Amino acid sequence: AMSSKSSSNEYSKLDDEQVRALSSETPLCQSLEVSSFIEDSASLSEDFTDDEILSGRGEREIIVSMDDAIESIGYGRFQKKVLLAVGLCFAADAMEVMLLSFLSLVLQAEWGLTERQTASITASVFAGQLIGALCLGGLGDRIGRRPTFCLAATIIFVFGVTTSLAKTYETLVAMRFAVGFGVGGASVPFDVLAEFLPNSNRGKNLLYIEYFWTAGTLSVPFLAWLSIGDGISGGSWQFFVILCAIPCLASAILGVIFVPESPRWLLAQGRSVEAMTVLRRAAKENGHDPHDLFPEAMQLEEDDEEESGICDLLAPRWRKISFALWAVFFCYSFAYYGTILAITRVFDDESSSSAQVGGDDTGYNFNYSAILKSSAGEVLGTTLVVMSVDRIGRVASQIFCYVMGGLSVFVFCWYASYENSSGSVLVLLAFLVRAFEMGSSCVTVLSAPELLPTKVRTTGHSVASAMGRLGALLCPFLVAESTPLKTIGTTMLCIHIVTVFSAYQFPETSGLAMGRVKKV
Repeated sequence: AMSSKSSSNEYSKLDDEQVRALSSETPLCQSLEVSSFIEDSASLSEDFTDDEILSGRGEREIIVSMDDAIESIGYGRFQKKVLLAVGLCFAADAMEVMLLSFLSLVLQAEWGLTERQTASITASVFAGQLIGALCLGGLGDRIGRRPTFCLAATIIFVFGVTTSLAKTYETLVAMRFAVGFGVGGASVPFDVLAEFLPNSNRGKNLLYIEYFWTAGTLSVPFLAWLSIGDGISGGSWQFFVILCAIPCLASAILGVIFVPESPRWLLAQGRSVEAMTVLRRAAKENGHDPHDLFPEAMQLEEDDEEESGICDLLAPRWRKISFALWAVFFCYSFAYYGTILAITRVFDDESSSSAQVGGDDTGYNFNYSAILKSSAGEVLGTTLVVMSVDRIGRVASQIFCYVMGGLSVFVFCWYASYENSSGSVLVLLAFLVRAFEMGSSCVTVLSAPELLPTKVRTTGHSVASAMGRLGALLCPFLVAESTPLKTIGTTMLCIHIVTVFSAYQFPETSGLAMGRVKKV
């Protein structure tokens, strides 16, 4: 019996009391059987890894990390359904921003607004996004990704539709501020998708969501042509804003149906059983046997990250990344949205000049064809980074696109300032500008959730987004009718130079687990 007890302590998972009871209450022959069982147990335990143990029922319990669990699920039908719901919210975000370049000019003509009031319509949306990003981002870390995602989509739809009821300038600004508040939470659904993707091909698959953004920007000129028209034949800006709000209603409905809570967030909250339930659901929808891939004896490795909050973004470990992230988001948003406003202004001026020559000055007369063609550049930009981001990395992709974007917008604005500039050349330059601006912003948005740990991911991403909204809030006052195009182009080039320097400070995250970057 003493020999059996010694073997138990060294090799098996049976405790002292179990061995003592078995050895004292059984005859010698049975004691020999117990000793043989212990030796067999010790032999089996040698075959297990450090993350595998024997349960009390003799079953093998396996400890698996969340990254390995997501990797084993792979990319399939489940992620595509999440992509659809999240992508529609992204498309709505793009549409609510893109429509400002039309709506502000239409209302300036119809309501007789001053230049400052016109800029304030656009700025009100970005001011709402600034507040919404800070509020909804923190909410995503506290109550979960799923409810915050659905809340943001619902806010955008409700206030997007009620904008059409505005009869005064003040009411319209208030409604657009509320829309912006909802759009401020758009980083949360992006993080939801990121947390469901395997590390091996996360970059490429996460960037697919940008095609929804591009689809949103391409649809706005078409919807504007359909509803606003040329300002003569009974166009309706009210119908225009209602059409642009519809994708968010679809996103909210599909979010409730298709998007479960993030298993990474659940695990971070200590709710490992619920996290495993979500993983089994995802595995089943991707064609795996959920109980074969995640058997009952399998346990998720507990999240060992310390408790985090917004103040931790300024802790020594994350301070450099946080400052660089804020600077990049501020500059890229200023440049991206400023570029959209500048291109729309150039082609509105071009069409208005043509209309005035023909004796028909309506106050606005958009060159829809040119705006649509230039917007198509975003398809090229997104495709380029989808193909390159996992090959050359996140940092190199951003630096290349920001350098080319700065040079392109500089040349575009300077060339457009000349009276005899060719319309075809302007369209080509605008196409290139939109391509590089889209490519750079895609990779920047991709990098944010990869750089931050789970417990502070949506908060950190949303604070960065808030800095971006601040940049976007300021850009309408630069890209105003009274500002020379050469001044706009030179300012944009300087903004891009600062962005390149800031993006260079990022650690490379390609192929790494989310939030597992080296300390900087």
